[in-house]
Amino acid sequence: MQLKPAFVRSLAQELDVLSLRGRVCPVSFSDGSVGVFTLIDYCHDDQTRALLSLLVARGFRLNRSHLFVLPAALLLAIDRSSVERLPVSSVVSSARQLQQGALATAFDDLLRWGIAHQASDIHFNVNRNQYSSPVLFTIAGRYVSPSEFASLPTATMLDMLAVAWMDIEGGNGAVFDPMIEQQGRLNRWVNGQKFLLRWASLATDVGPSVCLRVLAMDALDQLTPDLHSLGYLAPQIQLFEHVQQAAGGAVILAGTVGSGKSTTIATLMRSIVADRKVITLEDPAEYLIPNALQNTVSRCFSEHDVHSFDSKLKAIKRSAMNDLLIGEIRDETTGRAFMDLAACGVNLYTTVHAGSALLIPDRLTSSFIGVARDLLATPGILKLLVFQTLMTKLCPACALTVEQVCLPARFDAWLSEVEQRFGVSRHALRFRNPQACSACMHVIEALRGTIGRTVIAEMIDPLREAEFLQGVKNGDGIGLYRWFNTRSQQAQQQHDLQRQSAQQIAIYKMGQGLLDPCEVQARFGGLTQLPVTRDARA
Repeated sequence: MQLKPAFVRSLAQELDVLSLRGRVCPVSFSDGSVGVFTLIDYCHDDQTRALLSLLVARGFRLNRSHLFVLPAALLLAIDRSSVERLPVSSVVSSARQLQQGALATAFDDLLRWGIAHQASDIHFNVNRNQYSSPVLFTIAGRYVSPSEFASLPTATMLDMLAVAWMDIEGGNGAVFDPMIEQQGRLNRWVNGQKFLLRWASLATDVGPSVCLRVLAMDALDQLTPDLHSLGYLAPQIQLFEHVQQAAGGAVILAGTVGSGKSTTIATLMRSIVADRKVITLEDPAEYLIPNALQNTVSRCFSEHDVHSFDSKLKAIKRSAMNDLLIGEIRDETTGRAFMDLAACGVNLYTTVHAGSALLIPDRLTSSFIGVARDLLATPGILKLLVFQTLMTKLCPACALTVEQVCLPARFDAWLSEVEQRFGVSRHALRFRNPQACSACMHVIEALRGTIGRTVIAEMIDPLREAEFLQGVKNGDGIGLYRWFNTRSQQAQQQHDLQRQSAQQIAIYKMGQGLLDPCEVQARFGGLTQLPVTRDARA
């Protein structure tokens, strides 16, 4: 802590107030003065005022600034240091219970911050070689660590994770083990809302790295935005509507972690006409799909656990459904289900992790999933392949024009090249304003000047593109890559937004002033090196 005078030690043991651990802590400073560290919820609490009165009654001199608000994890670490100096015989079970409660409070404090700032994931990166370790958050696709959580005591973080694991469901292991990979699910209530945390730990060389995916279970009471609001373009939505009318085959949505696949697939399922029977098989169900019979299958995280999924699938196959959602094809069990269902006349919707629409067949036919390549190449099995990613949108209130950014000498030449190659007028371009405005002032500096995210998607329609299926059948990755590039170039010349690549769609949205050219270049390349600074003109 950077305090003047400097913090020296906790006085909790000396004043016999260990029962306040994790909430309020009396401390001494290097100049002999004293004060109180507290959580924000206890700043004006009766216990805090009573503790200040106790310090004065005991003859201590209060620091000029005698009340300090700390994050829960940091306050807990200070309290912990006072208990560690106690004789072992004096640390009774009630004290341990108080410590566990304080650790749970610190954990919930981290979770509360992440939820308030719309984090999709929380990362605890334990480094046993360092006194402190960072907690990071994935916010709008960025991996960031706010200052209050960038340096937590490593021992406290390990204890916090151990206490959190006590509430885990479906996990491999009765206790948190930093030396092995562990997975499970954790339910938490924050501000009256229920959240599901998917726990995945990685045993690195310096300690465990725990990633918690944050899923708002209250989202089951809310509908996802429509495809247009998500960022899909009108011609792309028309293609979705066209393939949904065709009987049989699979619509597969691909993307990386956090690319919004679950949101889009739920939106697609909601758009199915009312006279069709819709069933979902999810782990877990994340969004409300009113027209569907939704099923959550909580599988254990053992690779041998297929019983619950297969049993549910057998029952569903006898349910006379028209459309089925399998949340994700990720292993041999779901791969077998895909092969069984894609050829039986059911409209199948699912997602996979893949880096482009072109790579979806390779992902499905990998040894880890095991879908037969000949099956995928059969006309009618693959109905539509979609890849999507998310990019931050510029704040329309304060985005900068080309006239408002600092212009290096090479900037005019770059603008001319963009206009010539992509048909994008320089006057349509907008750039992120790092100074932001009241509408887009974000706690994360890199997100200032942006509001929300938009889908960037590319599509392949195998029913109308026999060259693609032939390449899949032959396993000709290089040939498919050449075909896709030629197809995309032709689509751009014809202004065909259904067949353009994700890079071309990003450039199209850049030309609408929605995306910063620097972000497009960083994500997709293709614009040559941007000679642009991030500063607005004075």
